[in-house]
Amino acid sequence: MQSPEPSSSAAPVLLNIGGRKYATTAETLTQREPDSMLAAMFSGRHTLPHHPTTGAVFVDRDGKHFRHILNWLRDGAIPTLSESEYHQLLREAEYYQLLGLADYVNEKLALKKTDNSCEAELTRKDVIKCIQAQKIRFRGLNLSGLDLSKLDLSEVDFSYACIQRTNFSHANLHKAKFRQVEAAHSSFEHANLHECELTGANLQEAVLDRANVQSANLQDACLTGCSFIETDVRSAHLQSANLTGADLNGANLEGANLKGAKLSGANLQGANLQRAYLREVDLRETDLTGAKLGGANLLGAIR
Repeated sequence: MQSPEPSSSAAPVLLNIGGRKYATTAETLTQREPDSMLAAMFSGRHTLPHHPTTGAVFVDRDGKHFRHILNWLRDGAIPTLSESEYHQLLREAEYYQLLGLADYVNEKLALKKTDNSCEAELTRKDVIKCIQAQKIRFRGLNLSGLDLSKLDLSEVDFSYACIQRTNFSHANLHKAKFRQVEAAHSSFEHANLHECELTGANLQEAVLDRANVQSANLQDACLTGCSFIETDVRSAHLQSANLTGADLNGANLEGANLKGAKLSGANLQGANLQRAYLREVDLRETDLTGAKLGGANLLGAIR
């Protein structure tokens, strides 16, 4: 019968994991994950069988990823792996009951899934080919990160699509449909959005500087942190839109309907709000310095 493990935590430990040889210490195997199987095995409380000549402890597992396990136990980090390698390592972490490593790997897998979901399904060339046909629809597609600047995308249906960080600057989007799109951080600078349908769209922190948004429908849209500097928003429908923290410096909102819109922290310096519909709007935290309010409907507005 083998004697119990050496009491010194710094004593070398030889391991044979599925035929692969590793050398470490009991301290490494027990300190970072004290509730793991490895910590229990090498705690000194158990008698383990050793190879009669090498003295190595044999574990019947695939030894390929055990080096990552040792690096985790030593430094609390592992190198970047492929998705399949992360899954293989996760199985080993669960076998050895290394809960901290398992959580770490699951976080990495979740990040990979998020990164993959942000990859565009089409290229700019694909989009150009499509718009040469009639009744173009990109409904529900992922076009995130594409450069679609300067293209004629009038009347194209992007409803429910993911177009985050997409570049639409100088594009012709007349009467295009963007219902409930995910368009955070996208650029629409100098774009023609005249009569566009953007109800329920998420345009958080998008840039629409000097764009033509005249008569567009932005009801219930999320426009928090958006930039509308010198943008033409005349007669646009912005009922119940969230414009918290938006920058509308010098924007032309003449005749726009902002009933029930959220304008907390919005910058409307020098904006034209003549004949705008501002009923039931809280303007207490809105910067209206130099704004034109002649003929605006402010019934029920809080100032």
